[in-house]
Amino acid sequence: MSLQQFLFKNRGLLLGLPAAALATFGKPSSSSIALGLPLAIAGELLRCWAVGYAGVTTRDDRVTAPGLVTAGPYAYVRNPLYLGNFITAAGFAIAFTGRNSRAARRGLIGGSLLAMAALYGAIVPHEEEYLRSQFGEEFDWYCERVPRFVPQLEPLPDGRGEWDPQALVAAESKTFATFGAMLAALAVRARRP
Repeated sequence: MSLQQFLFKNRGLLLGLPAAALATFGKPSSSSIALGLPLAIAGELLRCWAVGYAGVTTRDDRVTAPGLVTAGPYAYVRNPLYLGNFITAAGFAIAFTGRNSRAARRGLIGGSLLAMAALYGAIVPHEEEYLRSQFGEEFDWYCERVPRFVPQLEPLPDGRGEWDPQALVAAESKTFATFGAMLAALAVRARRP
């Protein structure tokens, strides 16, 4: 198993480490929660939109794709799931660190987001290699027209794929549980002096 395969397979566990650090060392304030929580929710909504198009394969331990999805959020950015995760993480990092010292706040927020960026920086090329092997020129054409991480303003016309709300039920129970656990941890940490 290559390093990229290992990182992909264990991405949820690895991303749990920065979340655990925030829940353990964060000192939220009412203003940091008011600023960060809407951002976290926006990221989760983006993720839900993307999962509705990508389907249950987003939970596999190995890269797989029954088809190349280019509609919905995939018409704006190639990795909307990861972008949504990143926005959610940024929101929680802000929410958890309102009463931390400036240095601790920078360390917790920066460390969380750097860990996530490093992980995605390793696994996105692995995913793209698989997609290129499966979809060839069609994937290359898509990559030429849709950016990897920063959404474009105009969607790719005539995208392929449809949103399926059942995919959320089948694929997102762990994500919803994790989001709920972070909300609970935030509430507990906010009550501490």
